[in-house]
Amino acid sequence: MARSSGNNWGFPRERGYGSARDAQQVRLCDRHGCNEAGNCPAPKSPNNPERWMFCEKHAGEYNRGWDYFEGLSKEEAAAREKQERSDFSGYKEAAHYGWAGSGDGSRSGDEMRALEILGLEPDSTFEDAKKAWRKIAKETHPDVKPGDEEAAKEFQAGQAAYEVLRVAEELRIWKG
Repeated sequence: MARSSGNNWGFPRERGYGSARDAQQVRLCDRHGCNEAGNCPAPKSPNNPERWMFCEKHAGEYNRGWDYFEGLSKEEAAAREKQERSDFSGYKEAAHYGWAGSGDGSRSGDEMRALEILGLEPDSTFEDAKKAWRKIAKETHPDVKPGDEEAAKEFQAGQAAYEVLRVAEELRIWKG
């Protein structure tokens, strides 16, 4: 019987599986002054393959302050979001996992923007949206403020926001 070069004869007698005699290389956390193992990758910048390697503590700290759209104007952020959404548009059931912002993950980015236009919190109900839309409509309707372009734009934005939330609510009820 041929004997392997180690003292285990093909079976790990004195040590567990996967253990080796050689020193293992451990990457340290990239945070200055930290000597913990860096086993959590974090992106250095959007769409960049390079990664920081942090310990769990510093990875959490880094992720709390991460803003994917940092340094972009509102138009650039909207264009980037549209481009990112096109990548997973075929997965309609998972659409709420897009760049929705805050909330519980049950609302799409469009719904979150609609709530923002109506001045509501992310966890507001459809009844709250209805009340907010009625209030905006009473204040900015073209019959109430004839000739006021700003009020007309606000009315149209509120109407579109309410329509987005109404359709989403109908879909939720329908899917049940």
